[in-house]
Amino acid sequence: MGTPIVIAKKTEDTTQDIVLHSQLANRHGLIAGATGTGKTVTLKVLAESFSRIGVPVFLADAKGDVSSLAKAGESNLKLDERMKNLNIQSIPFEASPVMFWDLFGKQGHPIRTTVSEIGPLLLAQMLNLNDTQESVLSAVFRIADDQGLLLIDIKDLKAMLSYVSEHAADFKAEYGNLSPASLGAIQRNLLALADQGGDQFFGEPALDLMDFLQTDSQGHGNINLLAADKLMNTPKLYATFLLWMLSELFEQLPEVGDLDKPKLVFFFDEAHLLFDNASPALKEKIEQVVRLIRSKGVGIYFVTQNPLGLPESVLGQLGNRIQHALRAFTPKDQKAVKAAADTFRANPEFKVDQVITELAVGEALISCLDEKGIPQIVERGWIMPPHSSFNPISLDERQALMKQSIMAGIYEQSVDRESAHEILQNKVAERQQQAQKAELAKQQAREQERLAREQHKEAERATKQRAKLINDTVGTFAKTAARSLGGSTGQKIVRGLLGSLFGRK
Repeated sequence: MGTPIVIAKKTEDTTQDIVLHSQLANRHGLIAGATGTGKTVTLKVLAESFSRIGVPVFLADAKGDVSSLAKAGESNLKLDERMKNLNIQSIPFEASPVMFWDLFGKQGHPIRTTVSEIGPLLLAQMLNLNDTQESVLSAVFRIADDQGLLLIDIKDLKAMLSYVSEHAADFKAEYGNLSPASLGAIQRNLLALADQGGDQFFGEPALDLMDFLQTDSQGHGNINLLAADKLMNTPKLYATFLLWMLSELFEQLPEVGDLDKPKLVFFFDEAHLLFDNASPALKEKIEQVVRLIRSKGVGIYFVTQNPLGLPESVLGQLGNRIQHALRAFTPKDQKAVKAAADTFRANPEFKVDQVITELAVGEALISCLDEKGIPQIVERGWIMPPHSSFNPISLDERQALMKQSIMAGIYEQSVDRESAHEILQNKVAERQQQAQKAELAKQQAREQERLAREQHKEAERATKQRAKLINDTVGTFAKTAARSLGGSTGQKIVRGLLGSLFGRK
């Protein structure tokens, strides 16, 4: 059997606990509510609770305040009053084992993956491509795979796009029309992604996701905290990175069925970003992964302001729900409140849609699955206080923890091995060398031909000169002989020998 995790005390009777059963934590969950209603504290309480029972956690720190998980809490007047109201005698203040990560490598260990690993579907989402451009990008990936060209970083993909553009006519018969316009659009969007930090995300050494499934020496699950304050400025990169992680976990982890506790709990903060402007194909893939990954022992918890930001097909798979206050100032807000209320199993003691707008900070409507997996009647409750501090850690404290981490030094230094960029450069260099050799051979052939012509002309001139010399010599001899003979016999001899030169007398 699993472990009951106390997440709240009932508002009407604080002696009664509201619990989440660990064996059903892989049935996924939802933490929703307006800004300032207590979602972050709820997130921390759940993360700490999972860590204490040995479950590793991954979550994104969008504002920088969740880093307080790494520091033990302490008593203060406000907390003491809260504990008194909830009939809590004491809290064992302690820090959680936190592993810091950062796509940009500044506030945590760097996270990288390769272009080949992320694939064309997620990359198209990251680049905000249309359907036609996405199909062209998929063809580029297929050409790279068929030719054994590994796409590791952005410069590899740039080189591949240029290569395909130059040889589009050669690839048309097998891969279809690869229009210059689509290839150009992909290249432009790729440059924009690089400017946003994508060139740091793509590379090696690539992250081994099994490093997220670690526990410390006390058996507590590591809380893998992604610094996302800067990353949130590029929501496409943020959303696609988290989707890639989820997809990779699904591919790598074995089927385990239902366990006493999850192998990993994954928190998606600002969850609506996963679905904003996502293509139908990508939405379908997300829904499929969410549905199937629970059998791999992974629980997914979506954190968002408004449940309407998630597709109904995803909402329907979230068995454990914590709803903080929503405001109903506009018709759109009222629709969101009604939609959130309809997702709960009704409690006859109060009207859910009314209570949602009345909840205090730190109070929530909670419905978790019971031990048989059936959604419980929604209860109104106060979230338990966290064991960690409410104050974020300092930069020095963060750096000290990173140096002590078992991951220190593993991912810090990037590696650039031979891949598509280098191979294609070598091919270009080889073609240039071959062209240079061919041109040199042509020049040599032309030079040899010129020399042969000159030699032939020289031979002709020499032959003519020899002939002329012979003629001149013979003529001189004949004239001399004629003068010497002076008689008719001589003339006859001369006529007989050189009749063409001397006329008859």
